[in-house]
Amino acid sequence: MESGLRHYLVVTGGYWAFTLTDGAIRMLVVLYFHSLGYSPFEVAMLFLFYEFFGMVTNLVGGWLGSRIGLNLTMHIGMGLQVVALSMLMVPEAWLTVAYVMTAQALSGIAKDLNKMSAKASVKTLLPDSGSGSRLFKWVAVLTGSKNALKGVGFFLGALLLQLTGFRGALAVLSGGLLIVLIVTAMLLPSGLGKSKARPKFTQVFSKAPAINWLSAARFFLFGSRDVWFVVGLPVFLYSVLGWSFTQVGGYLALWVIGYGLVQASAPKMLHHSHQGRGPDGSTARFWVFVLALFPAAIALALQLGLGPGWVLVTGLVAFGVVFAINSAVHSYLIVAWSDHDKVSMNVGFYYMANAAGRLTGTVLSGLVYQQQGLVGCLWWSTLFVLAAGLLSLGLPRR
Repeated sequence: MESGLRHYLVVTGGYWAFTLTDGAIRMLVVLYFHSLGYSPFEVAMLFLFYEFFGMVTNLVGGWLGSRIGLNLTMHIGMGLQVVALSMLMVPEAWLTVAYVMTAQALSGIAKDLNKMSAKASVKTLLPDSGSGSRLFKWVAVLTGSKNALKGVGFFLGALLLQLTGFRGALAVLSGGLLIVLIVTAMLLPSGLGKSKARPKFTQVFSKAPAINWLSAARFFLFGSRDVWFVVGLPVFLYSVLGWSFTQVGGYLALWVIGYGLVQASAPKMLHHSHQGRGPDGSTARFWVFVLALFPAAIALALQLGLGPGWVLVTGLVAFGVVFAINSAVHSYLIVAWSDHDKVSMNVGFYYMANAAGRLTGTVLSGLVYQQQGLVGCLWWSTLFVLAAGLLSLGLPRR
């Protein structure tokens, strides 16, 4: 158990370092290319391959991790991220839409290999985690801390862009991640999380109804966030409210940090509702329908002409708290409902749906913002949350 915990902490540390670069590169790309004159839809298209190849990677990565080990998939992901960051350090004339999309494709593959490896390792490295509530705690800490650090990455990316410029920021990020890759490769054993059986690729398509319903709900849950958060919100804050790069990055960073802290605290917040056991399908259903109230309320407030700065700051905080609880419950359920020998494939399949939702939300974020503004993005978000709620009706209670 001690060695398992030690290896889990190494995996978590590597995941944290990777997450910093992932958050930073997203903010760098959004702000830098918008400042070059790219339209909101063009900025969204820069992330198209990032999300698409992340979706493919989750599908293949879970199967790959079960065959070659989760430590190898994690290190492959880190190496690809270093390459992706380095690719963007070329002269500005080379940074065409197609070239940046290619670099973002590598970054998407890297991110989801890393995420799948870290999430699946919770059950692999801590097999004797005891009750459902204890497993919920481990998953929530990993997921929450990751998102808090992604928020730090948002701020770090905006700050480095302001202080060192686009290429200087990329050099700092790629150099730091390369060091972490070397250290974690030295500390982790080989074959971590490798399945005893040799699973066939066709086994990645889950046949468990609970996993399928949860994955479908996850698609719309994360699409509901990204449809207004990825492009519409930062562009609105920068171009309409006149915020600086650092202000935009700092605010979104604080939001994601708070979101991560709420995720990590979700087991304590929901303790009385599941009485020492983990959450179940009814927990997921309740919180997703509560979430639908918030994007609708923000959209109505903006349409009524209330101060957009005040509405967005307070509304986004409220949305973030409830969204974080939803995400924590979902992240626990996919691990809890998976057998030890199939956890990497089930987690991969589930995060494929997650990436597909992010892809859809990202594309819609640029397209809808360009045609209908931020209010349109918020109404699309409301529809996506309601769709997630309807799909959650198929989740079992226990």
